[in-house]
Amino acid sequence: MRHILELLDRTAAACPQGYSFCDETESNTWAQTARAVQAVGTALAGLPGGVQRKPVAIYMERCAGAVHAMLGGLAAGGFYTVLDTAQPPERVRAILDQLEPAALLTDAAHADGAKSLAGQCPVLSYETAAATPPDSGTLEAVRAGMIDTDLAYVLFTSGSTGLPKGVAVTHRNVLAYSEWVADTFGFGPRTVLGNQTPFYFSMSVTDLYGALRSGACVQVLPKRLFSFPVQLLEYLCARRVNTLYWVPSALGIVANWKALDYTAAPALHTILFAGEVMPTAKLNYWRAHYPGARFANLYGPTETTDICAYYELDRAFADDESLPIGRACRNCGLLILCGDRPAAPDEAGELCVRGSFVAAGYYRQPEKTAERFVPNPVQGAYPEIIYRTGDLVRTNDRGELVYCGRLDNQIKHMGYRIEPGDIETAAFGQDKLDDCACLYDAARDKLVLFFQAKRDVTEELRARLAERLPPYMQPAEYRRLRQMPHNANGKVDRKALAAML
Repeated sequence: MRHILELLDRTAAACPQGYSFCDETESNTWAQTARAVQAVGTALAGLPGGVQRKPVAIYMERCAGAVHAMLGGLAAGGFYTVLDTAQPPERVRAILDQLEPAALLTDAAHADGAKSLAGQCPVLSYETAAATPPDSGTLEAVRAGMIDTDLAYVLFTSGSTGLPKGVAVTHRNVLAYSEWVADTFGFGPRTVLGNQTPFYFSMSVTDLYGALRSGACVQVLPKRLFSFPVQLLEYLCARRVNTLYWVPSALGIVANWKALDYTAAPALHTILFAGEVMPTAKLNYWRAHYPGARFANLYGPTETTDICAYYELDRAFADDESLPIGRACRNCGLLILCGDRPAAPDEAGELCVRGSFVAAGYYRQPEKTAERFVPNPVQGAYPEIIYRTGDLVRTNDRGELVYCGRLDNQIKHMGYRIEPGDIETAAFGQDKLDDCACLYDAARDKLVLFFQAKRDVTEELRARLAERLPPYMQPAEYRRLRQMPHNANGKVDRKALAAML
């Protein structure tokens, strides 16, 4: 295959009446999705100059129609970028200035905002595009000129300062990754994925393209339900969701409220998580309620399409024990480097990735691309590009990769190098603790542990960490929050916490 929509063609032919992408207000079959994508693609291809090998910006909420808009951009031969409608206009403009899209596709609810942001870029109504009669001849001619190294999408990093980085991902990347994830976790026409992550976040790639390859259904979960865990579980039951791929913070919301104790549990058989470190105490709550389910810890940056390593849980873990990130995905090569040399067997080093999951680089940022996408220093016989993740890992005595933190997040305190994640892992075993994050206050040379709990457990935490950590790793300050801040992707917002120091 050389184009992602070959997956849609195959799936729509195999199960035309199977459900594809659904949300609160609409439920689409694969036949309906195929037609909607062709309609949007025809409308985009009919713009002056077309959009072939050009960016199309999508300015819509997370919904089934947004998926059709994204795939419609591919049908027209372009590549898409999903914009966060909740972000400040200044950041959206910074992304658009860098992207220079050939079109901005939006719905009626966001038309005014899109027009104020678009500048000279033409704005196309999604409702109008979806009602366009499909022109199969035009779309076939466009696709005939495409190859698998053409871009499929550009996802911009979620940081709130500095120039956003757009990760440029190709059709080849998505085809290779979706094959691995669908095969590994048995996605098929009976799989119903409960989508939690925004479409501008790389984790959504697993839901969307895993379904496109396998004929699975994606239920787009309303964001508001994550503030009401019992209602969330009831929604999963009503929509017959059986597979989750969420950030740990989202799984933690259910665990914090013990919601599985008070409502009929959805019939889940696969529970996957990624994006941040999974607190083992929260995971153990889920495992106790789903003893027969498959659980897997997935790891990977946006620059590897979504995931490059995974660990399927095969044993019990104590509440204060960290999970490994496992081993390389099939057809994905992992290296552990200290500088430009391989790490010794018991040595931590930077995780580097090679293979067809590795993105093309950063969009219109050659200097930043050259910093991270570099020639393989341990293989000089022919040109090979690897991606340097900036993450520290080591191999444990079982041969599994263990995440040790970020190269740029290491703390130098009292003469020792410290990973905040080690402190957080030790803290998460404390009963009644809902969430926590450890930061270093450089101005005061103090470790500060922020935590969320229904009551003040400062003294219990202090005693627990005194038993488990050396003195130089023990927080000097404990700060209880009524609610831990989270960013738009559902991760703990460490920048917001740093502003509280």
